[in-house]
Amino acid sequence: MYACIDLGSNSFHLLIGEWDDGRIRIVERCSEKVQLGEAVVTTGLISDAAFQRGLACLENFRELMRRHPIRQYWALGTNAFRLARNTPDFLTAARDMGIRISVISGVQEAVLIYAGVITSLPLNDERRLIIDIGGGSTEVIAGHGHERIMTESLPAGTVGWRDRFFAEPSSDKRVLEARMDAGLEAALAIFEPAAAAVARAGWDTAYASSGTVKMLKYICENHGYGENRITSAALEELKRTLAAGIAKGGPLPGLKEERRELLLPGWCVAAALMKVFDIEVLNFSATALREGMLDFLVRNEKTMPIMRASHLPKVNQASSL
Repeated sequence: MYACIDLGSNSFHLLIGEWDDGRIRIVERCSEKVQLGEAVVTTGLISDAAFQRGLACLENFRELMRRHPIRQYWALGTNAFRLARNTPDFLTAARDMGIRISVISGVQEAVLIYAGVITSLPLNDERRLIIDIGGGSTEVIAGHGHERIMTESLPAGTVGWRDRFFAEPSSDKRVLEARMDAGLEAALAIFEPAAAAVARAGWDTAYASSGTVKMLKYICENHGYGENRITSAALEELKRTLAAGIAKGGPLPGLKEERRELLLPGWCVAAALMKVFDIEVLNFSATALREGMLDFLVRNEKTMPIMRASHLPKVNQASSL
């Protein structure tokens, strides 16, 4: 068995799988909302609270891993780790509990996301545009089959946009709409330099992964805009509805309460990328970085210097780690 740990700016994910008759079979998966990237954009640091949440989550993951006969694991840190000045402190604390984390570049992240998304798609002649909206960055990849034509990692994500534009709550719908406009314009400025490369690459169908996309597609479904997808028309038409719903503080059809604070920032990033890249329909992908990690790990096990699960220290009842 193999374990992949995806340490995002918003959520930490653990995926455990095995190679079964030429195919990867998922044994267990879990996610925890850690928000390691909270305030990193504004302070340049992982906050004390986020630091402790992250370590507590890793301890939970370690215990889950020890319940399975895992022969090898891979733990990767993404945007928050790339930005925070105290990342080395977190890596040391994680290593002290037995989990070694590698920090990857945005392009490396995008490569693995592409590999993960195509694991759930048929092998055909379709040209694909694949997007992952994370907490701290958005990865954009165009490709055909297993071949990538262009790969970009852009510094716009839902946790960062929350901290920049929606840090202070408001019960005024007009205030929230104005913040959505500001967040949209800022995201457009980030994505526009990549528009020419996306257009040159060419694509037939666009797919997107991540919790933000899943949240928005549920909202679109609950408002009658079709299943398993986001449309640019839906985002535009739902703008006032979403702002009003957040302002009132009541439930919104399709929105989980724990993701409420990321709804409007997520709208800004998704609406901007769909506008800049001229995407009318964005199809949801349930597979992403961690599936790409697992696929890569299984296929390259003999050549990759990845820590084995046997290196995890045994934990006795008196130990806190």
